[in-house]
Amino acid sequence: MRGATWSVLDAAYAAGIRWVDTARSYGRAEEFLGGWLTTRHPDDLAVSSKWGYTYVGDWKIDASVHEVKEHSVDRYRVQYDETRALLNEYLSVYQVHSLTEASPLFQDVRLQAALADAAADGVRVGFSTSGPRQADTIRKAMALEVSGRRLFSTVQSTWNVLETSAENALREAHDAGLHVLVKEVLANGRLAVEPPLAMRTIAAEKGVGPDALALAAALSRSWADTILLGAASPAQLRANLAGADVVLDETDLGAMAQLSVSPEAYWAERSALPWT
Repeated sequence: MRGATWSVLDAAYAAGIRWVDTARSYGRAEEFLGGWLTTRHPDDLAVSSKWGYTYVGDWKIDASVHEVKEHSVDRYRVQYDETRALLNEYLSVYQVHSLTEASPLFQDVRLQAALADAAADGVRVGFSTSGPRQADTIRKAMALEVSGRRLFSTVQSTWNVLETSAENALREAHDAGLHVLVKEVLANGRLAVEPPLAMRTIAAEKGVGPDALALAAALSRSWADTILLGAASPAQLRANLAGADVVLDETDLGAMAQLSVSPEAYWAERSALPWT
């Protein structure tokens, strides 16, 4: 697993990718990334990670519980120290993992102050979102201040041609100066494995796979600062990156806009996907 991770990281860096995103709950991902960083010594790479979930699946696909969420000051402090130990000075951004509008963070002034203190270590503070109310969470988090200063400077949210509900809020975040990262552009693989007919048709016309087309759709958004990929091999990475050369016209974008579904339907289907 470490070797496979390093192979993807080497291929990504060689291709010009300069942002790597991970999380405390992604198994041993921070450990593998930290080893790669201290071996390769890149000096132009942004590294972001996330706290709030603890991985408990013990590498069992059929585990009854894979990760446990807790947005508390104690969890933050423990996981921040763990992340810093593994990523050290390479850590650029530390994000609240899957923030929702109901998160206790919005009422926990001790936690807010602890997050603000990360700036003293030179780390930007951000948050990621999930669920059908992403837009509400983004706007609520953007308004959060500590000592008169906005707490968050980055936001990472799900956007793809099926789930576009956060688009206006993400545009507002971008315009307000937050760095916008887009995740799950392949809809957890669905747009690569079982793409809608319209995407298959357009991809064939462009001479690329549906995965590259999904990436191109995200890249067409002017408010999207960084597009995150989840490639598991150099070959998959190369297939994804073909989307960077795809030019979409208004007809293409209009056809894909018709694929959007309600956020409630999207997230219900997502939650039913098997853990793989």
